[in-house]
Amino acid sequence: MGLTAWGSLVMVVAVFSPLCAGVPVDANCSAEGLSIAGGNYTLSDGLNEGSVLIYTCSEGYYPFPAMTRRCHRRGRWNPAPNIRQPEECKRVTCPDPSVFENGEVLPNQMIYYVTNQTTYKCLDGYKQWGSTTRVCQINGKWNGSTPICDRGSGHCPDPGVPPGARRTGVHFGIDDKVTYRCDQGLTLVGSKERVCQESGEWTGVAPACYAKFTYDTLEEVTASFAASLRNSLTSGDDDSQHGKKIRLNKAGNLHIYIALDYSDSIKPEDFEWSKKCAKKLIERIDFFDVTPKYEILAFAAEANEIINIAQPNYEEIDILTELTEFKYEGKEDKSGTSIAGAFAFIYEKMSFMQAQNRDEFKDIQHVIIMFTDGIANMGGSAEPKVTKIKSLVNVAENREDFLDIYVFAIGTDVNEAEIDKLVSKKAPETHFFRMKDKESMEEMLDKMIDESESVGICGVYRDYDQGTPITKRWRHPWFAKIEVTREDKSGTCQGSLVSPRFVLTAAHCFRFEDKFELVKVKIEDGNAGSSVKDIKRFILHPDYNSMAKKDQGIKEFYDYDVALIELKEDVDISVRARPMCIPCTEETNRALKLNDKATCRQHEDELLKKDIEPAQFMDSDVLVRKNVTIKLGKNRHNCIKDIKEVVNVDDPTKMVTENFLCTGGIEGTTDHVACKGDSGGALFLQRRRRLIQVGVVSFGVKNLCSNGDNLPNSEAKSRDFHINLFKVLPFLKMYLADGSQSYAPIKFIA
Repeated sequence: MGLTAWGSLVMVVAVFSPLCAGVPVDANCSAEGLSIAGGNYTLSDGLNEGSVLIYTCSEGYYPFPAMTRRCHRRGRWNPAPNIRQPEECKRVTCPDPSVFENGEVLPNQMIYYVTNQTTYKCLDGYKQWGSTTRVCQINGKWNGSTPICDRGSGHCPDPGVPPGARRTGVHFGIDDKVTYRCDQGLTLVGSKERVCQESGEWTGVAPACYAKFTYDTLEEVTASFAASLRNSLTSGDDDSQHGKKIRLNKAGNLHIYIALDYSDSIKPEDFEWSKKCAKKLIERIDFFDVTPKYEILAFAAEANEIINIAQPNYEEIDILTELTEFKYEGKEDKSGTSIAGAFAFIYEKMSFMQAQNRDEFKDIQHVIIMFTDGIANMGGSAEPKVTKIKSLVNVAENREDFLDIYVFAIGTDVNEAEIDKLVSKKAPETHFFRMKDKESMEEMLDKMIDESESVGICGVYRDYDQGTPITKRWRHPWFAKIEVTREDKSGTCQGSLVSPRFVLTAAHCFRFEDKFELVKVKIEDGNAGSSVKDIKRFILHPDYNSMAKKDQGIKEFYDYDVALIELKEDVDISVRARPMCIPCTEETNRALKLNDKATCRQHEDELLKKDIEPAQFMDSDVLVRKNVTIKLGKNRHNCIKDIKEVVNVDDPTKMVTENFLCTGGIEGTTDHVACKGDSGGALFLQRRRRLIQVGVVSFGVKNLCSNGDNLPNSEAKSRDFHINLFKVLPFLKMYLADGSQSYAPIKFIA
């Protein structure tokens, strides 16, 4: 039986707080007066003491006058039902926009409901900034930005007045101050006081007035949190391949603190969800080029450490496993909540780290991420503890960038005023977010890395899609389909995008007589034009010659079966088209979290270190991953030896040189096998949620892909072979690292 080349040419933080610390009593609360007109309610523990009642209304409505109630001892609800003001679902409104100064707002209404629209016009002599029309949204906020009428007479621009607020201060010279307060029933989020600086900018963050039902949209949080946090997640020099601005340049100079409240106001399923969010956050951060150190704690009345940032064997800790195994049940008393205690614990840990190495501490950036309802019944105000943390980092001495405190408000009843005292106030960034539901939070974390500066990071993918052909690309953004038009028989292969200009594939996908203009590469990159990319040239490895050993009885010889395709123009890098990582490059070095002095040999030792190394490649038809294991060490010898069972060759090493990786068989687990059209595809591994290509799918010894089954399992003697990229690095460097061309070169390491 002949060989099968697998192409078509040859057949082949979270902080949640309880509302009270009760003691066992005999009396239960009454169900009388709890009903809500137009809505429903749920009880966390029936009518027993400590049970939390949560009201729900249809979208566009909110519970009034109470969002929640809690059963206290002696059978008392807090707040108590009021027969004079029975619970009802009221329509969502937006804050009063008539505070617009030096202009006119129309229409002038007493109350503005969802979908109501307003328009703004300035008086003569004033220039208008911000939105000219705004619509009241279902989250209780006006869309667009605060309209401002500015005469231009101040050193700083008019800071405006957000809807629902009042401002004191009409002079905008250097050191002049303005202060804000919100109308009754609304809470101010942002800076209560702002000062005009010599730079012409106002200190702090523009304020907003939130009602109890107000929340931030997914788009708002993604734009603010992801962009702000990303500044701390990218490292030191300009990256010439993707143009990233990288600030951090060594591992360990970013410390991230995450706090999880597991007090009795938090249901076990909500605590598990908070852990899930923390894990997803860590996974998303792992996509970036730096390696943060984590301190993770859960707390109620006291802090319970999950991950100790100062632990001597910290590098050996599996953070995600430790977080997963931490359970809600069986811990100490959960009847009290001290947010101040959580900040005190973080302060003490930071102080310890400073004492260990004061000089290094100066260069560390600190990020504190919490999820809280802002309600605590122990420990007093957390604000003094936050002040101590700021003092420790010397924030006041032009070191504001070395500390970020984010708070996510989770829960039906939230104390926004207390939360807002804790977060960082950095213009124009936002550090306090209140999201509608858990699903929005998870989706925001999924979108964290999909910003313009980070989409080019190699080996990044999404592990989900939205069920459409376009979003399916999220799972395999490196995938390229190659089509060669010929008079006798056209061919199809796979390829992997390894830079915006180059696709890596197999040499046997081409013939000597193929013309460049008849080769098309299809990459669904979201470009408004065609997804078919014209090529400038295809380049076969100079030592590839399928007929090289014909006189030795080997009709098809696939050594050095690797090729590069140079496109005429760069691919539009996006969430649907990202490059695959390849070995011995600076970016892969960052993906592996190795130090700057790491060598190519270290990459090989890290990626191909086990006798059975799990790997994957793509099926060309249904675009799903095939699971295989690379056989190394003594397993590789057995893998190659099996060729004699299906191919008439006296010495299999004549056909399979040291340049090949071997998969297939049933050792350990049963592999998938390659099928027609899989040739040229990437054989890749996953490391720290980044994908790294180590081989190119080349040929197999047995075709098991019959009856339309593209995911058949291997038999004991069926083997597939792939060109080992570590063995063809000189060829890759010659073209991909060429800095004299119009395309950006990839930086390789020695």
